Amino acid sequence: MPSGKRPFKKPVPAELPRLDLERAAEELRRFVDLAIREMGLEIQHEVSMPAPAASGDAAEESTVLIAFRGPDEELLLANHAELLLALEHIAHRWLHLDPRLHDRVRFDCGGYRATHLDELKLSARVAAQRVRETGQAFRFNPMSARERRIIHLELTGAPGVRTVSEGMGDRRQLVIYPAKGNSPDRR
Repeated sequence: MPSGKRPFKKPVPAELPRLDLERAAEELRRFVDLAIREMGLEIQHEVSMPAPAASGDAAEESTVLIAFRGPDEELLLANHAELLLALEHIAHRWLHLDPRLHDRVRFDCGGYRATHLDELKLSARVAAQRVRETGQAFRFNPMSARERRIIHLELTGAPGVRTVSEGMGDRRQLVIYPAKGNSPDRR
């Protein structure tokens, strides 16, 4: 091994920080009130802490959900919910939230999240069928860990295909491969 080079060592995952849901909810109320007032939006919001799904999955811990409704919903949802997602991003910064906890603070408006979830699942099934028919891998555009996880779960046990996450950071993509072939192990 050349001098000055160290062998690659996989980092040991640090313990996930705790999120004080009550405190986060209170701070989010302050942030959203200020943001709505300063932007002059005609929209109401409700901050809630829905119970996690009964899947037993540690990733499905309690969350803080901020749901918007009102005359300016269209503004929040325009351009694939660009403003809604931007507000969510700024809220994560407002809370000084560790990136590993971003999935625990979610913004929604007009059922956008549920509709987007259904679209992701449908895209996964259609892409898997294409892979089965053509024998060629299908690569999704870069997406969040939350979205990749949804597709992985949707295709778990699907015949003739397997899923792999590839890449780093914001460029990480999900790839669907034929079940038999040369590709990295599922991650």
